[in-house]
Amino acid sequence: MLLRLPTSVSEAQECLTDGAVPVGGATLVWATWQRDGFPEQAMSLRDVPEARVVDREALGAAVVLHQIDARLPEVLRRAAATIGTGAVRRTATVGGNLVGSTLRCLLPAAHVLDARAVVLETDGPYETDLAEVVAKRQLLLGLRWREPVLSGYHKAAGEAGGPPPLVVASAVHAGDDGRHRLRVAVRDGHEVLGGSTTCELGADADVLTVLRALRSTALGAAPTAAWDVVAGHVTDLLARPAAR
Repeated sequence: MLLRLPTSVSEAQECLTDGAVPVGGATLVWATWQRDGFPEQAMSLRDVPEARVVDREALGAAVVLHQIDARLPEVLRRAAATIGTGAVRRTATVGGNLVGSTLRCLLPAAHVLDARAVVLETDGPYETDLAEVVAKRQLLLGLRWREPVLSGYHKAAGEAGGPPPLVVASAVHAGDDGRHRLRVAVRDGHEVLGGSTTCELGADADVLTVLRALRSTALGAAPTAAWDVVAGHVTDLLARPAAR
């Protein structure tokens, strides 16, 4: 197998045109290739600058999970910190987790940030909805979002080899009209449900009204046990001072 390492978006386009298969961090595809056979060409985006961005409002697909640090919102930092072991986090990439994984542990965090995806195809990069990228398993170049006022993350304890643990992610954004909007996502099993509503922060927060509004969204399909966690999580989040 020839591993190609493009250093620009245009070179990566050429690799795709030549049929190179994206490899990500190889934590997920390597065992499959060992079983089913290796492709003639593979491609890593690790040397493409656009795929290596770590910024307040952007994250490249080739960034390794352990590099997700204080520059990024809390919800992303905490989500990344709970994925696998330290060895996995030193090799697994953002793109591999979101597109190549069945668990997609970063997806609830990306959902509440209302992140947009930048994908790469043979005719160039373009921005699109993250859900479309996940569904079509497109080549992710990076994520972009607007910095939240607050964000939070909860992951229940899980057993090795057991079902995926419950995840609750949240973020509050300031709107152009001065009002705040809360987004919450729940991963129950392999499914991610999300909803949003306007909210107040601190002493002005009406948590019961916020929770009722969230129940009227797709989040209403979450099981009762998940809602118990959501209620506590939202209560704690809206009571916090504004931060990232």
